[in-house]
This record gives sequence, structure tokens and C-alpha cells, in this order.
Amino acid sequence: MSSHTTPAGPADGPIPGPRRRLIRELLLVAGLFAVYKAGRMLSTDRTDEAFRNAGRIWDAERTLHLPGEGAIQRLLLHGDGLVHTANTYYAAVHFPATVFFLIWLYVRRPGHYLWARRVLAVLTGAALALHLAFPLAPPRMLGAAHLVDTAQVYGPSVYRAAPAADTMANQFAAMPSLHFGWALMLALGMIAATRSRLRVLWLLHPLVTLLVVVGTANHYWLDAIVATVLLGGALLIVPRPRVRSGSLAVVRHLPRPRSTAGAAEAVGAGR
Repeated sequence: MSSHTTPAGPADGPIPGPRRRLIRELLLVAGLFAVYKAGRMLSTDRTDEAFRNAGRIWDAERTLHLPGEGAIQRLLLHGDGLVHTANTYYAAVHFPATVFFLIWLYVRRPGHYLWARRVLAVLTGAALALHLAFPLAPPRMLGAAHLVDTAQVYGPSVYRAAPAADTMANQFAAMPSLHFGWALMLALGMIAATRSRLRVLWLLHPLVTLLVVVGTANHYWLDAIVATVLLGGALLIVPRPRVRSGSLAVVRHLPRPRSTAGAAEAVGAGR
């Protein structure tokens, strides 16, 4: 009677589970982002409507007595270096920060990763629907705002000077501000996923982002307010991750061992 052993699987066999999940997540996130970018381009030719909506937003902010966007821009324009830094922050931080946020959660906090990815997907989907339903010219294009297009004047810029010639971005998708919405979710996600006493400092990221998007005249205050409302709705829809109790929490509920001296005294008292 001969015995047989099962040979090891070939090197080109099925992809291991963890690697397969990673590939699936990469394809899913990339696919969602591609759909969002393609969808935004559907309203690039609605110029007249975008400027009418811009006038309505500007008048609504004045009716609500919101501070003028120009107040923030004047602070940035005190120095070329400051406004250049703000333009760079607008152009270079938004997307990479969100990507690194998701990667960190995927590696270190898988449960929080699924929650954050779903919240961002709902927020971005709602933003896309609003971009299509309500095209909006940013304040840098609105004559009544009397604001400087800081990216074109001081650089760097992610947009072309003529919106109609910009085939890479829809400049009439100002409402809501996903720059602010994603930054706020990043901060809330990191606060929820970490236990540091200083984790509240993550809120500096959306605060700086808000000042940058307004000061560079890329967004109105209401763009950020609407993004906050949409994010709040997404957080209500998507269930929060279940956090398992750590060993420290269990230890805190265990009875403390009696000291040797205490035990000796108890024995003496018993005699």
C-alpha cells in the first residue's frame, strides 16, 4: 500500500485571500473615483446656469450675513509666499492625504477602513448628484465678488484659465466642496480610529483646508456648509464600526490582587 502526499499548489495558482482583498479594494476605489471624475464632466457646458447660480449663492451669503470670502483672501495676499503655499496646499494635499488616510486605515484599522470608505463613497456620490443638478461657478469667476484668482496669478494652478478649454476638470462643480468634505472625514476618521490624547488636532486639517479653499476663491462658505451637511447624512446612513474591547479595558474590570502585607494582616486578624 503506497501513500500519497498532496503537492503544494503552483506558484501561479489562486491569489491568496489578503492579496485578493487588496486588489479588489484598489479596483473598487479607483473605479468609484473614475466614475466620479467622468460624471463631473457632464455639466461643463452649462456656463450660463453656473453663473446664475453663483449670483444666487453670493446673494444668499450676504442675506445670511456670512463673512465675505475676501476677508480671508486679503490675509493670504499679505505675502507672495503665503498665497503660493495656500495654492500648493489646495493643489497637492487634498487627494494624497485622503489616499494615505485610507491606506493607513486599511493596514492598521480594517474595520474603520470599511466604514470610512463607505462614508466617503456616499458623500462623493451625493456631491456628484449635486454637481450635476446645480452647476456653480466659483467665486474667483464671479465679478461681484471682486476676488483674485490666486492660482492663475501666483501659481501653482490645477485649472486652465478658460473653463471651456479645461478637459481635465469641471470648474463649475464648486457646490459642495469635496476638498473640505474629504478633509473633515479624514479628521473624524482619525479621531475615531486612534486613542491619542492629541487626536483632536486632526481637526486642524479641515480648518486649514476651509481657509485655503475660501481664501484662494475656489469655494464659497456655503460650499463647505453643504459638504458638512452631506457628510453628516452619510455618517447617519453608514453604520459605525464595532470596536472590540481591548485587553486594557478588561484588565481595568478585574479585581486587584491583594498585597503581601495586606494578606499577612488579614491572616493575623483571623487568628
